[in-house]
Amino acid sequence: MPSTYNTSDFRKGLKIQIDGIPYLMVEMNFRKPGKGTALYECKLKNLLRNTVVDRTYRAGQTLEAADVTEFTAQYLYRQADGFVFMNNMDYEQYELTEEQVGDYAKFLKEGLDCQLMTFNDQPIAVTPPNHVVLQVEYAEPAAKGNTATNVQKPVKLETGAEILAPAFINTGDWLRVDTRTAEYIERTNAPE
Repeated sequence: MPSTYNTSDFRKGLKIQIDGIPYLMVEMNFRKPGKGTALYECKLKNLLRNTVVDRTYRAGQTLEAADVTEFTAQYLYRQADGFVFMNNMDYEQYELTEEQVGDYAKFLKEGLDCQLMTFNDQPIAVTPPNHVVLQVEYAEPAAKGNTATNVQKPVKLETGAEILAPAFINTGDWLRVDTRTAEYIERTNAPE
């Protein structure tokens, strides 16, 4: 991995660091005004704070590469205000705070494989799979005679997450849920 990136290397998904803070390039637009040098307009996501900043660079400028590593880690358990994960390759354990895990916490189930991101060997973020299969812990019984196909009701999942699901979903059903949008996808069978 190069230690610096030139503007010609700029692309979506690039991980760079500015003033010692890691950023992810989430958008990059090239603009060539009539006169002068080309401009690279970038949206950069701060990987420590999850904020987005806009920066513009002139052709020929360089940015430092971030020492960011991503690997598969298994979610082990929750303790106090932290979440413990284990690297699937070397079995090293990492603890992330509730703030670092964010909204994904409501979809974490023991044994779930996630993508863990570290910066200078310190854990900074975790991303669960896009889809998880979870059991319904509680669902209101469907109202008799309510056969409309798009009627939804709140259901509580085994991890404590509450989502909207179709009226025909019952307590004990297994659901496939999108972790990015917290939306019901389909009813499915229990995982193997």
